[in-house]
Amino acid sequence: MEKKQGNAGGSVMLKICAFIVDKRNLFFLIYAILCIFSVISRGWVSVENDLAYYLPSDSETRQGLDLMQEQFTTYGTVKVMVANISYDQALMIKEDIEAMDGVFSCEADDSSDHYANGSALFNITFDYDEKDEQCLVCLEQVRAYFDKYDSYESTTLGDIQSELIGKEMDVISVIVVVIVIAVLLLTSQAYAEVPILLLTFGSAALVQMGTNFLLGTISFVSNSVTIVLQLALSVDYAVILLNRYKEERAKMEAREAAIVSLSKAIPEISGSSLTTMGGLIAMLFMQFGIGKDLGIVLIKAIILSLLSVFLLMPGIIMLFSGLMEKTKHKNFIPQIPFVGKFAYASRYIIAPAFVVIIIAAQRISNGTPYVFGYSRITPPIINEVQKAENLQKENFASDNMLALVFPSGDYEKEKRLIEELENNQHVSKVTGLANAQALGGYTLTDRLSPRQFSELLDVDYEVAELVYAAYAVNDSDYAKVVNGLANYKVPLIDMFLFIYQEVSEGYVTLDDSLMDKLEDANRMMNFAKAQLQGEDYSRILVYSTLPQESDETFAFIEELHDITEKYYDKDKIYVVGESVSQLDLKKCFSRDNMVTGVISILAVLVVLLFTFKSAGMPVLLIAVIQGCIWINFSFPALQHDNLFFLGYLIVSSIQMGANIDYAIVIAGRYTELRSTRGKREAIIETMNLSFPTIITSGTMLAVAGTLIGSMTSDCAIYGIGKCLGRGTIISIIVTMFVLPQILLVGDKVIELTAFVMNMPIQTRQLSGVMRIDGFVRGRIEGTVNGVVHATVKGNVSAFIDNGDVEQLEDSEQNVDQITMTGEEGV
Repeated sequence: MEKKQGNAGGSVMLKICAFIVDKRNLFFLIYAILCIFSVISRGWVSVENDLAYYLPSDSETRQGLDLMQEQFTTYGTVKVMVANISYDQALMIKEDIEAMDGVFSCEADDSSDHYANGSALFNITFDYDEKDEQCLVCLEQVRAYFDKYDSYESTTLGDIQSELIGKEMDVISVIVVVIVIAVLLLTSQAYAEVPILLLTFGSAALVQMGTNFLLGTISFVSNSVTIVLQLALSVDYAVILLNRYKEERAKMEAREAAIVSLSKAIPEISGSSLTTMGGLIAMLFMQFGIGKDLGIVLIKAIILSLLSVFLLMPGIIMLFSGLMEKTKHKNFIPQIPFVGKFAYASRYIIAPAFVVIIIAAQRISNGTPYVFGYSRITPPIINEVQKAENLQKENFASDNMLALVFPSGDYEKEKRLIEELENNQHVSKVTGLANAQALGGYTLTDRLSPRQFSELLDVDYEVAELVYAAYAVNDSDYAKVVNGLANYKVPLIDMFLFIYQEVSEGYVTLDDSLMDKLEDANRMMNFAKAQLQGEDYSRILVYSTLPQESDETFAFIEELHDITEKYYDKDKIYVVGESVSQLDLKKCFSRDNMVTGVISILAVLVVLLFTFKSAGMPVLLIAVIQGCIWINFSFPALQHDNLFFLGYLIVSSIQMGANIDYAIVIAGRYTELRSTRGKREAIIETMNLSFPTIITSGTMLAVAGTLIGSMTSDCAIYGIGKCLGRGTIISIIVTMFVLPQILLVGDKVIELTAFVMNMPIQTRQLSGVMRIDGFVRGRIEGTVNGVVHATVKGNVSAFIDNGDVEQLEDSEQNVDQITMTGEEGV
């Protein structure tokens, strides 16, 4: 045995694997440190909950939001509905709220917008920018006040929605882990295998969460679903290594079995991971940033899972090797020869029928009702925030608000624009500086003469003239001072802000009553100006009666542009709002749909070409999985079930990258067995051997997706989970009951399209006693063409593919018999 180890160490791969196994305590220490660090660094991860954040930088929404953030102040707000109160009680509440520190205003009146069905709706605005931490302090103060009432709150402040989704995913993760344990118990051959797999995956998952901070900010989608998908997508890697170890353990000691199994598993697992990552890579090319974000996080998760399997798991196997021997149990996975027999008998019926089905599915799936916002989707669970918003919408009308941004400086032009918009049939209300009510029936931007200003404030005309003269000098308009001020008109807001500045600097003194009036006016005008007028741009708020998402709404957005272009340059106009964001997402979708589909197919095709060395096989496998994708997305089309577009983009990429592994398992087994057996025997044995792998991996991914799709309140995550669960189930059924027939019918095509890499075949010529592991083409005391695992005494002249031959000492073995198998390596 010592001699064998020495010769085995001659291989670079075996040396590396021996180092990993022998230095396992070092890797235990490294992973322990990484896990402890990850527990701490999880709190460093910043999560972005706004879908608009991930729109392309050249989209109207993104440009408009960036401009508004630079030019305007958006104050923190909260809407609170209180049920079962009288109108008098509502007025008392309004007074109490307005008296709170940090509250700018509390809107409540007897109109249907604020009081209906025995319920009152309070629109509360704080004194602080919505990004100011002080808003959260004020919010908690308001919440404490309403605790004694039957109240329902909705606000964009804080991370309540994210916290609720996080709690939902924690519950889903626990259930998924329980189901995974149950599946592993059924598919394992020893109870001790389960803790090996869980420790391996648990470490990878923890490091995955702990390294997300390196990305800076991740999306709420990535933060929610990555761990569950990481388990479902990468558990195969650990299962492959464990199965390899059990095979080698039957022939050698634990240490040698761990080394050899790792050396064989690394290329096999790496190849398997490439198809998964190929599908995920397609997501990196999406214009909509959440696809790229989730793609990066999932690819990182896959790589970390690979490292955990390669570096940590061999040591864990050694740790549990004795316990694995003691806890062996009967194999619960049955043989399924009937599936192979059915495939052979129905090959000329099922294969053509599937072609017809996928053609029909492709046409039907084109009619899938994709939506680009949440307003037309009802998730399976309604959380507290959504419940409050729904109750508010049931009792009070909720108009669709759009912000229209345009160059500032011309109040008259702005006033004419507002008047035209107010006359539009789809507009219920318009709010801007040019129509905001001030004092005496004037709006903030109305231009007043000295006479009108003196009458408004009840001050002497001479005082008003002096103020107007000071304003003209400050504005460098000396002609007005020289020629007379009687007809000099100044916007009310500008004059008030000028007077307040003069008073603050001590140039003007007012009596107490006038000063109080000025203080109130200054507070209100500054508040309005900060929201509606910036240094270079102004904005008005347009409230539409149209729903957030509809063709009519999208047409109205274009109409808004057309109207505004009458007054301002086209390239300086921006419309921002939920509806515009959804229109931008719709534009992204048409491009992302094509790009992700093409790239995922090409990436997987390249991997399969090198895997099968055939042009026909990759095309058949991709056609099968693409057919599964079309069938998957035919369901929402037939059911008229609105689907958030992100579900299609992400699930189609994952389905192509991950579900194709099931097809690869079957195709790989069939190809190897077909070289030594007839079609019928090969397909029967293929399905027997492939079933445990497919049922293990497929069950986990299907369960994970189904649970995510049925236990979340977020519409984007709901769509992803539902489609992933359904798509995986479809892929399992098709690969088990349709792909075998396609392989049988396409057997000749696969054979004719096979190609051999232009590399010289090196024939090994040895004599004596030797160990052979690999695909052999040549002579071993007779002609052999098959997968061989044997100790040979005699002469060898053969090409050894995917393996090696090792010279042994004659005294070590006196075996003169060749043992061949068609199972190992298949």
